[in-house]
Amino acid sequence: MKALITGATGFIGSHLAGALIREGFDVTCLVRNPSNLRYLEDLNVRIVRGDCTNISSLHDAVGDMDNIFHLAGLTKACSEADFFNANVRGTENIVQAVLANNPNIKRFVYLSSLAAAGPSCDGKPLKEDCEPMPVSVYGRTKLEGEKIVLAQSKNMPVTVIRPPAVYGPRDRDLLVFFKMVKSGVIPYWGKCYYSFLYVEDLINGIILSALSKDAEGETFFMSDGNIYSTDDIIEAISDALQRRPMKLNIPKFVMPLLGFISEKAKGASIINTDKIKEMRHSQWICDTTRATERLKFEPKVKIKEGARWTADWYRIHQWI
Repeated sequence: MKALITGATGFIGSHLAGALIREGFDVTCLVRNPSNLRYLEDLNVRIVRGDCTNISSLHDAVGDMDNIFHLAGLTKACSEADFFNANVRGTENIVQAVLANNPNIKRFVYLSSLAAAGPSCDGKPLKEDCEPMPVSVYGRTKLEGEKIVLAQSKNMPVTVIRPPAVYGPRDRDLLVFFKMVKSGVIPYWGKCYYSFLYVEDLINGIILSALSKDAEGETFFMSDGNIYSTDDIIEAISDALQRRPMKLNIPKFVMPLLGFISEKAKGASIINTDKIKEMRHSQWICDTTRATERLKFEPKVKIKEGARWTADWYRIHQWI
């Protein structure tokens, strides 16, 4: 089985590449910058240079693939145009390239996000048939990517996956919060509730969705099945680091200003004006019943164990 991964040099994509190789796939990675291969250089993968925002670079890459995993995109940016170019135009380009060059594709998997659906407004975990109400530019562009993919479900076999916050070794987004806990002070804007998913469990779900006939044309939420409060998350990271931080209460009306300042000082970091739009909502939770029933998706890692493993990896690689 031949598989192509876009976004393979990233956090999730590099884990997927390793897992597919272990499953016996012949893996090709589409990369924009061949000098950024640190998580792929020890893997038996084929590297192809290409950019999803440049459709002419995609035609040869997609031609004879059995499975294509489209993970490339932007999770943080300083402009709406950047989000649109990567998450909407990039998705449109690779879908069109597949339609033109690969009539025998077995599955096209699009990695979306809970942000595409938006937060829960009533405290109930979101299900796949809920009306999407994204609150950020990132979420809106991921939803547009979903629509592009699903619109072609009669022309090629597609699956959409919407994970919540994903964490684990190599993740740089939640690293910010690990560093805050280690520093002894963490911002606190009230009790919020989140679904989480450890990266290895997500990878397992992605592969299950590619191989299951029941996943064709479907959208799936995937999480570890628990709902965690802000305090649960802080406690898990604190236990992993053996550090008890002081909570610094931040009024929600101040948060946009903090996002603006961080964006001006650091550029496209995880703390930015677009991400603050998401952080001001308190219920980012999803229901995984469909994935459990149709895919036999069984996540194994809860947040205390996952946070400990992630912290150990950060220490070994001197990230904290």
